[in-house]
This record gives sequence, structure tokens and C-alpha cells, in this order.
Amino acid sequence: MSIFATTPESQAFGLKAKIYDDELRSRGYVAKFTKDLSVNPEAYVAFEALISAITQNMDLRRYELVTLAAAQALGSAHCRLAHGVKALRAIDEDELVQIARDYHNAGLSPAEVAMMEYAERLSTDAVTMTDADTLDLRDHGFTDREILDITLAAGARNYMSRVLQAIASEVDVPTKLSPQLRGALLAPLAQYGAAAKPRHRDA
Repeated sequence: MSIFATTPESQAFGLKAKIYDDELRSRGYVAKFTKDLSVNPEAYVAFEALISAITQNMDLRRYELVTLAAAQALGSAHCRLAHGVKALRAIDEDELVQIARDYHNAGLSPAEVAMMEYAERLSTDAVTMTDADTLDLRDHGFTDREILDITLAAGARNYMSRVLQAIASEVDVPTKLSPQLRGALLAPLAQYGAAAKPRHRDA
């Protein structure tokens, strides 16, 4: 559990209040990790701006697949659950359950599998990556801009997941996730023990 003294919604003002209001509109509540990150609201807003810059010309399905793959590699229950909800905007729940459990056997295209493997490799062994890794994406039909956006999306997920893990932020379990999808998203994280302490939401 994070040691930070966070600001309740009723006491937030200025930039922090805007962050909370935006979260209430999009999520229905203010997640604990949002309150933790809002201890430095300027950094929170800067990260959101970075994500906006990455995704403005990126297919939403592609962004969420890359994000889920990176979060899985990092053992991040925070990001697997949060983006499990967001991925439903672009992926049918039945398909998403299969992807969450094992994307290699979920009927994805070879290009989608390749980019998810790339996101996993970036998240676990970036120091040994070479041009062969990006050339593999090019061989699957991705343009240079698309390769960079995939890389930036995975890199950004590394930033957020590692920060939340390092500060021991509580894991919220959104109620918009069905039990089946929630279980599928958390199942691959069992090896890390990351699924052991999620906090269920009533909102």
C-alpha cells in the first residue's frame, strides 16, 4: 500500500481537481493510483499528454494490444485491469478474454502477435534488442512510424507500470470488468504474485 498522503476528492483544487473530475467522468470514480500519481499533478498531466501524442494516429486496437502485452510482461495488475476495460472499446469481450489468457492462441494475425512479442521483449530484455527486432516488425508490414508508435506505447507502459509498482499503489478492480475477463487478465500474472491484492470497486 502506498505511503503517500493523498487528497480526497472534496479537498482537491486547481489542476488536481481537474484530474479528479476527468477521472470521475471517464471511470466513474477516482482510482487510488490516480490519487497517488496526483501528488505530482504536473507529471500526471505530462504523461497523459505523451499518451495522447502517441495514440493520435495509432489504431486503438493496436495500442491496447501492445499495452496489455507490456503490462503482462511487467506483471502489472494495475495496467492489465485498467486497460482491460479500455480495450473493450476496440475488442469484443469474448475475443479479449482469449487474448488476455494467451494471445499466441487467440486467433490474432501474425502481425499482431509479432508486435505483442516485441512489446514483451522491450519490457523484459530491452538491453539485448537489435535492429533485427524492429526489422521483424517491418517484415510484418509495419511502417517506420507504426514501429516507433508501438515502441513508444510499450515504453510508456513500462514507465507507468514500474512507477505504480515501486510506490506500492493499491490495485483497483473496476466493476465494469466481468468476472470472466477479470480472471483472464490476471491469470498470466499469477507467477508474479501480482494478482493477490486487488481492491474491488463498488463504483
